[in-house]
Amino acid sequence: MLRLGLLGDAGGLDVGGVVEALARPRIAEVVWFTLWSATLGTVGSLLLGVPLAHLLFRRRFPGRTLLRGIVVAPFVLPTVVVGIAFRRLFTGPLDWTGLDGSAVGIVLALVFFNVAVVVRTVGSFWEGLDPRPAQAAASLGASPWRVARTVTLPALMPVLISAASVVFLFCATAFGVVLTLGGLQYANVETQIYLLTTQFLDLQGAAALSLLQVAVVALLLGLTRVGRRRTETGLARGAGGPAPRLGRTDAPVLALAAVVLVLVLAPVAALMLGSVRSGGEWTLAGWERLLGLGAAADAASGTVVPGSGGSAYEAVGLSLRVAVDATLLALTLGVLVSWLVARGPGAAGPGAAGSATSGGVRRRVVKALDGLVMLPLGVSAVTIGFGFLVTMGRPPLDLRDSLVLVPIAQALVALPLVVRTLVPVLRSVETRQREAAASLGAPPWRVAMTVDLPLAWRGLLASAGFAFAVSLGEFGATAFLAGSDRPTLPVLVYRLLGRPGEDNLTTALAGSVLLAVLCAGTMLLVERWQVRSVGAL
Repeated sequence: MLRLGLLGDAGGLDVGGVVEALARPRIAEVVWFTLWSATLGTVGSLLLGVPLAHLLFRRRFPGRTLLRGIVVAPFVLPTVVVGIAFRRLFTGPLDWTGLDGSAVGIVLALVFFNVAVVVRTVGSFWEGLDPRPAQAAASLGASPWRVARTVTLPALMPVLISAASVVFLFCATAFGVVLTLGGLQYANVETQIYLLTTQFLDLQGAAALSLLQVAVVALLLGLTRVGRRRTETGLARGAGGPAPRLGRTDAPVLALAAVVLVLVLAPVAALMLGSVRSGGEWTLAGWERLLGLGAAADAASGTVVPGSGGSAYEAVGLSLRVAVDATLLALTLGVLVSWLVARGPGAAGPGAAGSATSGGVRRRVVKALDGLVMLPLGVSAVTIGFGFLVTMGRPPLDLRDSLVLVPIAQALVALPLVVRTLVPVLRSVETRQREAAASLGAPPWRVAMTVDLPLAWRGLLASAGFAFAVSLGEFGATAFLAGSDRPTLPVLVYRLLGRPGEDNLTTALAGSVLLAVLCAGTMLLVERWQVRSVGAL
């Protein structure tokens, strides 16, 4: 991308070409829309997510685990499914609002997607916060609002800044949502890179825009790090007993939770109803075409969906196979990187093997590796897919027609989540247990199998589930790399939406429901394993 963005056709530095590409009026519109829509999406996610995190992680009531799973599930829903669900809602029950194809509709979809990030990130931290300072302030006569303003919010400020920065990045790099809901009027940086590459073949413009995005992401992460350090108060963390039960003072939060539930469930309900209704009648024809069953599939010439570039049930099988491959790859790389970060030189925690004398160079190398692995979290999946396309698309390594790039790209997208889940788990393993096993003559591999694995297996399963769900619904990078004749299910769903006809629409909706069920079901299993580090971005 650097070569494409900075070098001209003659091979020399082409700063004028970069400036010309970034100075186009359309690019300015795209950047401005990206900034303000991401800002509003971040503010909305925080306003809804923080009270909900308080309810789900600081209060105790029946059904709390199920409610957590429902609220967190949208995070792993494919973005294209989220866009389709909102579009179905805006063109169906809410058609009278005129939100279809509007900027407000896009922002609502961004909030839907990112409330889960705020709830999981802030809630995990809030759950372990020592409640005694707030209790002491209350016992001295401070009102609940004053306790929140002077004690709780300062303690939460570092994680609030982290959550806000991550949500802003997710909103600014949203691809499927904006591509589905924005139509021809609204585009962000992500969709513009995709359009410049696939429709206008303007690779230099796309590369320049990608480099601008990377620079902005690096600047934002740097500012976030500085802000987080300045707001760290050093308040104690620790278990303060079981969370209290719901009380009358929680009524406003309960009302807000009801609003969030409506926001989460309404698009999903519209999507599910749309998959079984066509022409005003109840039908399973869309599901039959999707799974290659029944008369509808026979009518479609052996389950081949016209114009989709492949059959629907083949796309389902391909998506599952690619997701499994990507999960295995992400898990293998994630375990190695997590082990280095958690056990390497300068690592923190009771499981650290390194020390202050281990060598500054090695510590910096490990920190650089940790930062490099986190890069796909800030650099969008579209940029990753585009990077693979321009890097692996020429001899002697021309893999554009190979399916091997898809699981690799998906594994890179899932890798930061795997590492951020496993590192805290590995750090929690006491060094003394490992040293005791080694002193009894156990070789390193047996120490890992008998000490680390029994303590870390929940984290491994959770990270594998997370990687599988993310890979299954990945759309940004896959849209670049999936061949026209071998689309994965998210890509097939998007292609079907672009074609006329009620049959294509119901098949696309059925595919969206299947994706949502698989991803949300995997996420609910992960939630039941109760690995606190999941989502600790």
